[in-house]
Amino acid sequence: MSRRVLIGVTHLLGIGHLVRARHLARALAQAGYEVTLASGGMPDGKAQSGYRLVQLPPVRAEGTDFRNLLDAAGAAVTPERLAARREGLAALASEIRPDIVITEHFPFGRRQLAAEFLALIEAARAADPRALVLASIRDVLVAPQRAERLAETAQRVAGLFDGVLVHGDRNFLPLEASWPVTPAIATKLIYTGYLAQPSSRAQRSDPGISAPDAPGLLRCARNGGEGEILVSGGGSAAALPLFEAALAAAHLLPHRRFHLLVGQGVTEARFESLRRTASGNARVERARPDFPALLHACALSISQAGYNTVLDLVQARRPALLVPFDEGNETEQALRAAALERAGLARISPRGAGPQALATIIEAGLAQAQPAPLAVDLDGAAGVVSAVARLLTGRA
Repeated sequence: MSRRVLIGVTHLLGIGHLVRARHLARALAQAGYEVTLASGGMPDGKAQSGYRLVQLPPVRAEGTDFRNLLDAAGAAVTPERLAARREGLAALASEIRPDIVITEHFPFGRRQLAAEFLALIEAARAADPRALVLASIRDVLVAPQRAERLAETAQRVAGLFDGVLVHGDRNFLPLEASWPVTPAIATKLIYTGYLAQPSSRAQRSDPGISAPDAPGLLRCARNGGEGEILVSGGGSAAALPLFEAALAAAHLLPHRRFHLLVGQGVTEARFESLRRTASGNARVERARPDFPALLHACALSISQAGYNTVLDLVQARRPALLVPFDEGNETEQALRAAALERAGLARISPRGAGPQALATIIEAGLAQAQPAPLAVDLDGAAGVVSAVARLLTGRA
């Protein structure tokens, strides 16, 4: 009988947390585990591949206000909705009796949803006291300002978790760069490597994933992707200022072709407004599943510095301009962008650069040579599978 894994994730702003959790679920499923992914954020409309997806009553956030949760309609989340989520997770753990529980981002984040993550862990341990409990976190975190919250996280890691899967490369960007790692936390850290998109071979075997392979590149060239300035902003509305700045720069660079990919988190009204203000040399459309292929063919990428976007950039090795999202004391993207700039993979746009300054930076970026390959571990899928197997062997 295969080992059972239950992963809990809730994305509130963009879809990065869910994308990472899906990579995690797929990697473990392909290794022979029976995986259930419980998602508490807004549905992304994508099908699962090889694992079971359970959708909880969704919650989301507006902007960077993560304290006041909203439902799908934009109303404040009620205690009844939170109770239904909490009870649903506990019931799922009792039903599955998982050998391994993985909480995405908690306890390093999602404090407002702590009750449901704790209920999940409690129910899993009640069903099987020997169940492994692991946290899954990205390479860069946003540390709380208050010392008591840092202490609370350290206490939960020490008392409840068997390990912390860090989906990054210690040699490129250690967790200490963004979080004060105490000795108690340090002993639990397991660097898996970055959870990048599956390889082209794996993508071709999975019809649900678009691969940046050679045919894809040829399709991009035929569709005008080659030589474009590709502007992307992930899945949330946080990139609206970036899109507006890029369109203003496009007016000043009529001899350049701009291609904006706008995520589903941007409302239809805002999306149509972007299309109306675009000049003739700027194409504005919704984000596409062949983004990696478009990225491989572009002359310059302009983007924020989210986890998944940066991994796409590392693999595409195209000249890049980063405009990190930094509202609401969000330091994650600035730290990641700085690491990429130090490695020679990207340039960072100065904060608040106007249209003329941005146009000048874009022209300089287009003159850049192709970045050299970066020696960074991108095989987080294999790292996760190896770490889980090692922990299970130790537990046995």
